[in-house]
Amino acid sequence: MTSQSSELLVPLELYLSTGVHIGTRIKTKSMLPFIFRVRPDGLYVLDVKRIDERIRIAAKFIARFPPHKICAVSSRQYGWRPVKQFCSLVGGFPITGRFIPGTFTNPHLPYYKEPSIVIISDPRADEQPLNEAIDMGIPVVALCDTDNLASGVELIIPVNNKGRKALALTYWILARQVLRERGDIPLDGDIPLSIEDFEAKPETY
Repeated sequence: MTSQSSELLVPLELYLSTGVHIGTRIKTKSMLPFIFRVRPDGLYVLDVKRIDERIRIAAKFIARFPPHKICAVSSRQYGWRPVKQFCSLVGGFPITGRFIPGTFTNPHLPYYKEPSIVIISDPRADEQPLNEAIDMGIPVVALCDTDNLASGVELIIPVNNKGRKALALTYWILARQVLRERGDIPLDGDIPLSIEDFEAKPETY
């Protein structure tokens, strides 16, 4: 993690303070390229430079799709607010809480959705939407921690996908970067919501 802050989408200190790089005590083969080191307590640490790099790549990819065809998903509560705020800015639609089977695969259901791209907050917690997207040939961008399997994922964003502050920062940067890639805001432009606006609050549970 020797990156200079000026090269990153946000200052290095902000990445570190939100814990986006703190992984788990498990590492999978999928995540090996993104692991920087292992701490004395056994936690694997993600490379901040790779996190930043993959957010840029993901934003460029997401920006190619029509806004209303972008879907972001989170089963876990800490992801509900970040996902909703992300979608409110980029024009997509969120699916939070329990994902009802058939949402992507059964056009006869009243809640059927046809996204062109799906952003998954955790491949394990969001296994149902991940599998349905794969079945339907919908590309998946997934926030993956060190313990995640990434089979079927088109594009991995390596990140602590369990932390409240980490999820808020990741979706905030991703939203801003998607809008920059589209040309909706200048390349150095900002968005009207703060990182705190993306952070899960107890009253939202």
